[in-house]
Amino acid sequence: MKKVVDDVRLMIKVCDLYYNQNISQQKIAVTLGLSRPTVSRLLSSARDQGIVQIRISDLDEIKYLELERQLEERYQLEEVLITDSSKEVDETNDLIGRMAGRYIEKKIRSGNIVGVSMGRTLHQMTRHVTHPGASEVVFVPMVGGMGQLQTQLHANSIAEALADIYQGTFIPFHAPARVSTRKMRDELMKEESLAVAVNAMKHMDIALVGIGYPNEYSSITATGYYDEQAIEQLKERQVAGDICMQFFDENGDTSLYSTDNNVIGYDIAHLHRVPCCVGIAGGMDKLKAIRGAIRGGYINRLITDVECAKALNQ
Repeated sequence: MKKVVDDVRLMIKVCDLYYNQNISQQKIAVTLGLSRPTVSRLLSSARDQGIVQIRISDLDEIKYLELERQLEERYQLEEVLITDSSKEVDETNDLIGRMAGRYIEKKIRSGNIVGVSMGRTLHQMTRHVTHPGASEVVFVPMVGGMGQLQTQLHANSIAEALADIYQGTFIPFHAPARVSTRKMRDELMKEESLAVAVNAMKHMDIALVGIGYPNEYSSITATGYYDEQAIEQLKERQVAGDICMQFFDENGDTSLYSTDNNVIGYDIAHLHRVPCCVGIAGGMDKLKAIRGAIRGGYINRLITDVECAKALNQ
């Protein structure tokens, strides 16, 4: 005589009730006149025979879970997310941008004020935000940016793109990213036309920041603010990296470069005040820059690639 647990038709019916209709095993047992242990055995048998296949989505997001935990503990970061690396810089940036896009979909809440810096990886991130779930989100650029070169990398462009995706509010910050003197910088920051953006930056819930470093391919070069000679001078002065065009060494110290940091934008010394500050960067060439950003306390979360993450953990 055929056993109940071998009845494929009954097995499928039980699976439909349990997995598709979310009915408890106890209620299924009562409805079908079975014991609860029999229902449990039917479900187990269905998995064994391949009738039911359980798949965990987004395994790539937990692929490097142990390494993420190690970095969180080592650097006292709130959260670390690691994605794959590629030999191609653009592909690595895209992988990091994809993970960042998924992350902010979960992290941004309705009514949040979100600050955005500049750079290629953040630009890539905007391409991967496909399921925005928050409303009435305000996006504000954290640094100025004017000119004709690579405008898609400017903070204004990235913030506006995210505002369009979320159908939220974009607060423009129409000012040059950098001026020649600190006095000029301080005067421009008092301009009434910039007041709304400056005030919004003071109340950011989330800051999304790219981490750069000086070379001929960096965003500060691509956007036209630094030429080849200036980049070489920064290297000679042991600049490790920048956030919002404000430079620091491998320990996160900005004091040696204060005369260079006449930037119209958010002072990165205050980033520790932002509850959620996400550094989005990767590649071995940015290792010192990322380490400096962590040591300087400029970020409390990091999204990077596995090669860079392993190097950070050494």
